[in-house]
Amino acid sequence: LNPKEQTVILKEQSNWDKALRIFKWFKSQEDYVPNVIHYNVVLRALGRSKKWDELRLCWIEMAKEGVVPTNNTYGMLVDVYGKSGLVKEALLWIKHMQLRGIFPDEVTMSTVVKVLKDAAEYNRADRFFKNWSVGKIELDDLDFDSSVDQEGISLKQFLLTELFRTGGRSNSSADLGADVESRKPRLTATYNTLIDLYGKAGRLNDAARVFSDMLKAGVALDTFTFNTMIFICGSQGCLSEAKALLDKMEERGISPDTKTYNIFLSLHARAGDIDAVVQCYRNIRALGLFPDNVTHRAVLKTLSERNMIDEVESVIQEMEKLDKRIHESSLPLLAKMYVTAGLSEKAKFLVEKSQSYGGFSSKTYAAIIDVYAENGLWAEAESLFYSNREGSGSVQKKDVLEYNVMIKAYGKGEQYDKAMSLFRGMRNQGTWPDDCTYNSLIQMLAGADLVDNAIDLLAEMQEAGLKATCSTFSAVIATFAKNKRLSDAVDVFQEMLRADVKPNEVVYGSLIDAFAEDGNFEEANRYLHVMEESGIPANHIILTSMIKAYGKIGSVEGAKQMYEKMNKLDGGPDIVASNSMLNLYGELGMLSEAKLIYDSLREKNGADGVTFATMMYVYKNMGMLDEAIEVAQEMKRSGLVRDCVTYTKVMACYATKGELVECGELLYEMVVKQKLIPDRGTFKVLYTVLKKGGIPSEAVRELETSYNEGRPFAKQAVITSVFSVVGLHAYALESCGNFTKEDVGFNSFAYNAAIRAYTAYGKIDEALKMYMRMQDEGLDPDVVTLINLVNCYGKAGMVEGVKRIHSQLKYGDIEPNESLYEAVIDAYKNANRHDLAQLVSQDMRLASDVRQFTDSESEDPDEASLSQ
Repeated sequence: LNPKEQTVILKEQSNWDKALRIFKWFKSQEDYVPNVIHYNVVLRALGRSKKWDELRLCWIEMAKEGVVPTNNTYGMLVDVYGKSGLVKEALLWIKHMQLRGIFPDEVTMSTVVKVLKDAAEYNRADRFFKNWSVGKIELDDLDFDSSVDQEGISLKQFLLTELFRTGGRSNSSADLGADVESRKPRLTATYNTLIDLYGKAGRLNDAARVFSDMLKAGVALDTFTFNTMIFICGSQGCLSEAKALLDKMEERGISPDTKTYNIFLSLHARAGDIDAVVQCYRNIRALGLFPDNVTHRAVLKTLSERNMIDEVESVIQEMEKLDKRIHESSLPLLAKMYVTAGLSEKAKFLVEKSQSYGGFSSKTYAAIIDVYAENGLWAEAESLFYSNREGSGSVQKKDVLEYNVMIKAYGKGEQYDKAMSLFRGMRNQGTWPDDCTYNSLIQMLAGADLVDNAIDLLAEMQEAGLKATCSTFSAVIATFAKNKRLSDAVDVFQEMLRADVKPNEVVYGSLIDAFAEDGNFEEANRYLHVMEESGIPANHIILTSMIKAYGKIGSVEGAKQMYEKMNKLDGGPDIVASNSMLNLYGELGMLSEAKLIYDSLREKNGADGVTFATMMYVYKNMGMLDEAIEVAQEMKRSGLVRDCVTYTKVMACYATKGELVECGELLYEMVVKQKLIPDRGTFKVLYTVLKKGGIPSEAVRELETSYNEGRPFAKQAVITSVFSVVGLHAYALESCGNFTKEDVGFNSFAYNAAIRAYTAYGKIDEALKMYMRMQDEGLDPDVVTLINLVNCYGKAGMVEGVKRIHSQLKYGDIEPNESLYEAVIDAYKNANRHDLAQLVSQDMRLASDVRQFTDSESEDPDEASLSQ
């Protein structure tokens, strides 16, 4: 083999060890002559494989053989060291070269610039190029002692030793290229490197200048040149200039490649121009090019982030035709797109299909599991977590990140036992929990009110030498504070200080608010001072808590001071603080001050539902019912009556004033139009409406008892009764029909509500049918049923029916009841039998003298509490 053939063989070796052994065999031949090109090839192979010890030995041997390194040798060494991240060591070779009196040629200079560029040393790269251009090499700013890498140190020691072995001393700024007044690059690759350098440094003008110099010098432009310039212009927001470069590229007969369109694809995606993204993708195929992995990743990312499912699936189909597989980095984005659209089965199919090709990294598994976790799909996350991963030939160990996101998924799905079980078992699978594992679990358990479990886990975490974050301590303290376990909250706070974790405003805010709620002003104020002394200023939330604390002790002046502090913060007092002051003034009966805040909020359009409700409460407590009603009406006009609480507050105001029809209208709007479900507070107001509407107290108690016991149709019976008593009969019949059409049987209270509603509207036949249906089901009439029947008979003029019940009442077949007597009297009057009504009145007085009636009155609900 001649030397050239030997070079070819050495270059063909992909394994450094094999290349080295072949080289040794060549050297063992008698006719072998040492060749710098052969050494260059072997040194490159060793450098690329990071076999630094072998490289040193080869370099030393090269010197012993008297083989002098060339520009190519040094350029190659700079390249392999630079690509290994050993930038300073790479530059030491230039120092070595300089001391040997060899000036870097253009290729070597370009290599150095590229190494510095890739290390983000843009200014040094620019300086090196400019010095080279005037025949100088300056490396005085090179820090030889900054590296802490042991391997790097040994490499530098070797290189520094080599510097001294050269025997000569030369000034680092020596003008080795003095024979040339000015050096200008002549290679396309050099210009490309410089353009890329200035582009990455954000120096667009310098990049354009180099491009212009390249044109003036007549240096051939290539696709890489234009791609780099297009990317630089587009990245700086100059998309029109980038498009102009594409036109210039085609004018010069330089064909764009796939990377060209990939650049435009990413630029259009960044600008949000989806049509242009799709067009770029289509242009690649139209021009006879083939989309590469970068293309597919970019287009799938852009389309999936915008949930363009049809377009994504079209791209995937084209990929399958080209026998291309979806890159695993795209899978989390595609899974998120499908899951967001409610197509979790499609996401599952896509992931399983990719798994069948050999699986993917633990990081990708974790990202997909996190998609499921964020959407509350813990079962789907669990299925993927435990899925078979043997497709690649070996069982893949799960990274701790996978466990962490799976625990997160269980937490989002409130599967706390599963989360703890997974945590306890992960060590058995060879994966140890990290800080994130513990912090996530503790925060999850604290948020689920399992704070004692969280405390145990916190102690375990500290014993393991792991550090809890401020957020973790904050979550535990907040839960203790919420549950009024203040001593425990303080203990955790003290432990936080011992662990050298600095509390933030959230931690202090939880403690201050908890003590404020508890009425412990001293402790709330103490933590405020501790917080401020630690350098954390009070924010809106904390100052609002202090307003609450001052309110608990009745200190208006203290609350005012906190409110004034808020005026100095950005945005001034927020709505929560203003409402707190409004509430405080209301509780202390300070009407003018309360009205001042209320009017100020209205003028600024800052009043919310709490503002109106609080002002209603203020007026109502002071007996100013007309003003309270005006506030309620304005609240409704403002569109702030939109949830159960606000509807209830407004109804309570109308009920107190006795405007019962308005209550009924609001109730209809709430349950029928807005589809809101009344809560316990709402029903408390409705009982008041029923009593004020004249329904016997026995009927109200019956409805209230049925609701409290959670009986079927109890809510509907109360609502029907309210509509009936306030005279909204159409609503009452609509409500009544909703539950009477059910085939299942009812309790007495439901039948009573229906009979009452039909009677009030004059539908006597329907009322009697309901009574007969009640009897058919074996339900005995109670006193409420009898009262409703008497009313029905009276309205229908059915005197005999009234007489029958009167007779049972008179002769003791029915227990004497004042409400029933009154109902009989009213029935006779409705039937125009005033004489019989007079007789019943006498019987009623007699019964009252002989036997005490059962108390038919019950205490009204505390209306003041309803409006708070």
